[in-house]
Amino acid sequence: MQEVTTEKKEFTPNIVAFCCNWCSYAGADLAGSSRLNYPANVKIIRVPCSCRVNPMFVLKAFQQGADGVILCGCHPGDCHYVTGNYYTRRRMALLFSFLNYMGIEKDRTRVEWVSAAEGAKFSAVMNDFVKTVTELGENKRLTDLRVKEGK
Repeated sequence: MQEVTTEKKEFTPNIVAFCCNWCSYAGADLAGSSRLNYPANVKIIRVPCSCRVNPMFVLKAFQQGADGVILCGCHPGDCHYVTGNYYTRRRMALLFSFLNYMGIEKDRTRVEWVSAAEGAKFSAVMNDFVKTVTELGENKRLTDLRVKEGK
């Protein structure tokens, strides 16, 4: 009789991080130059300002196979474009309620304010977010099945 082994591959989530050029991206750079670790499965997309992230970008990231999406920007009041992060906060609040309506777990998305001098915070936030999304498992709600077939 042959034994059936059920090896389960450890789930590694695909994370998309939209980072503002002036603060969060510089915080990621500081984390790297300070040799602070955060998971390699975090794919950073550099944007001029957090307010330039259209909610459709988040939906598209989920559709293209992201298991979690995080948006990082300057602290409120410290935006290089003066009010950009206030617009971000309002847009993302609306997006999160829409995602909730669609059945996407709220922990799959997050907004964080990380300055250029907070490399340790950037690393900690990314590690925590990846851990949270890993516990949630694979995103199956918005994923386009045609994307998964190519893997």
